[in-house]
Amino acid sequence: MAWDIEVTKGCAVVRMNTNKVNVQNAAFFTDLHRAFDRLEREFGDLPVVLTGHGNTFSAGIDFQYSFEIFGSADQETIRRWYRDYRETNLRIFTYPRPTVAAINGHAIAGGLITALDCDFRIAARGPARFGLNEVPIGIPMPAAYVEIIKYTLGDQVGALATLRGKLYGLDEAERLGFFHEVVDPDRLLDTAIDYALCITPDCNTAYALSKKALQDGVVRQIEERTVALDRLIPEGMSDPGNRRAQDRRRNEIMSKDPRAG
Repeated sequence: MAWDIEVTKGCAVVRMNTNKVNVQNAAFFTDLHRAFDRLEREFGDLPVVLTGHGNTFSAGIDFQYSFEIFGSADQETIRRWYRDYRETNLRIFTYPRPTVAAINGHAIAGGLITALDCDFRIAARGPARFGLNEVPIGIPMPAAYVEIIKYTLGDQVGALATLRGKLYGLDEAERLGFFHEVVDPDRLLDTAIDYALCITPDCNTAYALSKKALQDGVVRQIEERTVALDRLIPEGMSDPGNRRAQDRRRNEIMSKDPRAG
C-alpha cells in the first residue's frame, strides 16, 4: 500500500502505512522509496513530516522476514539485505529539506533509527517504548547505523543505547535526548509541522547546503566504514550464539503477534 502524502500548512505529511505496526521488510522499503520518489517529483520544495498510525511509529524489522535471511548463512543475501536497509535510511537522512519525525507511539530498533534519520523528532506523550534492542537479540549493529546514531544522539548516549539495548519509557527516552520535544498527542502534528516550517521555501538551498555540510563527516564515514566493517556482518550474523538469541526472540515475538517487530 502506498504511503499517504497530504499537504498541510505548506508541509508534506507522510503517513507510513505498510502494515499494522510498520514492521520493516521488503514491502516497507519499497513503500519508503516510492514515497520519497513522489516527494521529490511532486513536493520537492516542501518540508516533510513522517509519522505512523495508531500507537506505533514503527516496531522495527519484520522478524519473520529478516530472521529467515539472517539464518540462511548466505553471506551475499545477508549483505544485500543490509545494503537495501542502509539505502532506505540514507534516503531519509540525506533528504535536502527539513524532515521531522512525528513519533506517535512505539519506535523500536529499526523504527527508532527511522526517526533518528530525521532532522527533528517530536514525540507524543503516552505509554510507548523507545530503544535500540538489536544487540541483545543477536543482531550486530552495522557501521552505517552507528554513525547515524552517534550523529543524532552523541557518542555517549549512542553507545549506551546501542550496546545496552534497553527499551525506555517516554520520560527516560526524553532525558537521554531521543526527542527535541514531547507534546500531548493532539498537538503532535501541529508541533511537528512548526518544526518543519523552520525556513521559508526561498531558503531551501541554504538549508540543503548547510545540512550537507553538517552530515559530510558522517556520510564519508559511512561510505568508508561500510566497506570495511560491514563486510564482517554476514559472518557475525551467522554466529551460533547470535542465532540462538535470534531464535529466542523470534519465539517470544511470534507467540504474541506474528507481525510485531
